[in-house]
Amino acid sequence: CMATIGQVSNIDHENITIGKAGRSRWLGFRPSVRGVVMNPVDHPHGGGEGRSSIGRAPTTPWGKPALGHRTRKKKKASNRLIVKRRA
Repeated sequence: CMATIGQVSNIDHENITIGKAGRSRWLGFRPSVRGVVMNPVDHPHGGGEGRSSIGRAPTTPWGKPALGHRTRKKKKASNRLIVKRRA
């Protein structure tokens, strides 16, 4: 069993207001988009009548598998360096 003595640093981290979309982009966060509300020309999840579901396997806007699908190549050279996954 291990314990940390004292307190975690930067306790005001959760109180910072980013303020605008641009600052969020500077920090590396991409916008959250809902493909379901778009037209089929804009996103693979788009289109349909009314509030329809995705209707196919979940994908990114560029058509790659999303929502839990593993996209890392099995034959990647650095795979042998990774002993186990982070839990």
